[in-house]
Amino acid sequence: MKNYILAPSLLSADFANLGDAIKLIEEKNGGFVHIDVMDGSFVSQITFGHPVIKCIRPLTKLPFDVHLMIEHPERQIESFKEVGADYITFHYEAVEDLSMINTIIDQIHNCGIKAGLSIKPKTPVSAIEKYLSKLDLLLVMTVEPGFGGQKIIPECVAKVSQLVEIRKNENLNFLISVDGGVNENTIQSVIDAGSDVIVSGSAFFAGRLG
Repeated sequence: MKNYILAPSLLSADFANLGDAIKLIEEKNGGFVHIDVMDGSFVSQITFGHPVIKCIRPLTKLPFDVHLMIEHPERQIESFKEVGADYITFHYEAVEDLSMINTIIDQIHNCGIKAGLSIKPKTPVSAIEKYLSKLDLLLVMTVEPGFGGQKIIPECVAKVSQLVEIRKNENLNFLISVDGGVNENTIQSVIDAGSDVIVSGSAFFAGRLG
């Protein structure tokens, strides 16, 4: 039995056959469906929006882990809840006024769903440590966000070990998720570091993982 939750990313699926992609996730015992929402501003690409998520929501009972790579995430929380998000994860770096981070976490919780925060490779764990007690999930980006198929940045994996230690010492309950460059060659390193949720796109849909 796996000691982690596999969260395949639809970013690497065939967009013309998302129903088949979700069936594959279920067949391979995926625990979450990871959905990357990009706005063309916070990151250069544009991906899924509300209509797509609403259309695929009836296809599975698996939790939707919606990863917002967008500016002004606070404007979109309720609308992504309405189309079926179970987790909403927003980026620390996307919030201009850091005093708003706790407010956004509360906003997500007030919608009755789980709150996650994500950090890019150059953001240290120390920057977000004070928010961990309120979070359900902390997503460590192990590549620069915006594109699938990148190589993992090994130095980022050390953040997972840091978070495991903080969680233990402070008796916290958040999940630690890793996203970026996880494949058949790198997965063991993120498992060994203590990841609870492993996001994989290219390797999963190429049949090399899962």
